[in-house]
Amino acid sequence: MMRKDEFGEIVQMATDTIRSNKLRSSLTVLGIVIGVAMVIGVSSIGRGLDDNVRDLVASIGSNVIFAYHLEPFTLRLTQELRTRKKLTFEDAQAMAQLPHVKAVTAGIRFFRPELGVGTYAVKYQDRKVKNTILEGATSAAKDVFDLHITEGRWFSESDDERRAPLIVLCHDTAAELFPSESPLGHEINIDGRLFTVIGVLDKIKSVFGGGKDPNDNRVFFPLSTFKTLHPELKDHWISVKATSHDDMPKAVDEIRELLRRRRKVPPGKRDDFSVFTSDSLSDFWNQLTGMLFVGMFAISSVGLIVGGVGVMNIMLVSVTERTREIGIRKAIGARKRDILLQFTLEAIILTAVGGLIGVLLGAIVVGIIPALWPSLPAHMSMFWTIFGFTSAAAVGLIFGIYPAWKAANLDPIEALRYE
Repeated sequence: MMRKDEFGEIVQMATDTIRSNKLRSSLTVLGIVIGVAMVIGVSSIGRGLDDNVRDLVASIGSNVIFAYHLEPFTLRLTQELRTRKKLTFEDAQAMAQLPHVKAVTAGIRFFRPELGVGTYAVKYQDRKVKNTILEGATSAAKDVFDLHITEGRWFSESDDERRAPLIVLCHDTAAELFPSESPLGHEINIDGRLFTVIGVLDKIKSVFGGGKDPNDNRVFFPLSTFKTLHPELKDHWISVKATSHDDMPKAVDEIRELLRRRRKVPPGKRDDFSVFTSDSLSDFWNQLTGMLFVGMFAISSVGLIVGGVGVMNIMLVSVTERTREIGIRKAIGARKRDILLQFTLEAIILTAVGGLIGVLLGAIVVGIIPALWPSLPAHMSMFWTIFGFTSAAAVGLIFGIYPAWKAANLDPIEALRYE
């Protein structure tokens, strides 16, 4: 059994050896530092985005159902998807009569879907806002999405019926056009026509936290008014608010049955439309982050393995350089386990220090990211911090055990003869 003072002496010898070769030790653990810092940085960004997605889903509402003629998050359109019949305003009106539906709105949006931004420039006097998304919505949109209006009001049914030239501005659009005054009652020039501002929406929750979100640069019209501006657009996006969260499955079934009947889908044939909930956004995000963390783990593992190989290489060189020293220690009574423990501790201390530096560097990166990119959230994760540090120490144990074993098994007579 090893005494405490013996163990303390071995630890002191290991740390003294590392201190005496500071430059070599620093270069040895560089891969460890980078690997751990990468784990901390990427996991912190991932956690921040996760929190924002949860907040976004909560802001949409737990009892909101969406219907569209295409599948959500489809990146590649097949021939069948391209030829699908679009949903209509009449479909939305029919859904409003279903037993477990509280409110329904149909919307049409004019924007560039591949970039998520608009193409219009809206003007007020000498001020202009570019890349604005134009969107038509019904009076029920306020109830479906629980929209928060900071000034003015939302459209009424009569505004929609008489195709009134009225608009509601989103937060960023209003702030840029009217930096020092209320926009209510002012007329905005959109595509050569004048529209009166009757309301302003609060800033929406975004997946990327702070910064500007394209959805905050939108102009809402009554749906019938929007159709006079863009009669060629016919792909309605229907949003439904169920009577309660518990009634969601019933409402989804009722909507699917209604659309299949209205679109004359034969029994046994798959739906030619999509009905999904806000949970689909969470599921899609979880799939993306799952792939992200697999990639993060793979990249950080490469860094840690490269660092481990560097540690093993330097430890083998150290064993060779200190062969005579090992022989002398054995000659005066050092046991195999003493030599094994000393060299193993050197590797573990080396990588543990590298892991600690990596954690500190990762923390600095997490602090810098929001300052450089306000739209990119980063919340440091305690789990991944501990994981990164313990992984670094484990690398020292795994990659340091062979050089330590080699040192412990040197023949003392041959070691003393080594020049």
